Amino acid sequence: MTAFLDALSWVFLASGGLFCVIGAVGLLRMPDIYTRVHAASVLDTLGAGLILLGLLLQAGLGLVAAKLLVIGLLIFFASPTATHALAKAAWTHGLEPMATSRRSRP
Repeated sequence: MTAFLDALSWVFLASGGLFCVIGAVGLLRMPDIYTRVHAASVLDTLGAGLILLGLLLQAGLGLVAAKLLVIGLLIFFASPTATHALAKAAWTHGLEPMATSRRSRP
């Protein structure tokens, strides 16, 4: 059973790392702040969540698992709030999305 849990943990860790790399590339490649915020939110929720799940399987039951759960809850609640605050601040300062920007129209 421990070999199965180790393999499952490494699958979660590898897929979380892959999502973090994809999110980082998306952060660099996206044209405006709204699409970059979207890529960053995917990176936070999926990448960090899968990494934390893999670490949770490695830790077993105990204090370390409880700390990992608290970190996961913090990310779960703080990430959407921070994403919304960034998008709201960009909108308040007059940054329009690229698709509706006057610059992109002929």
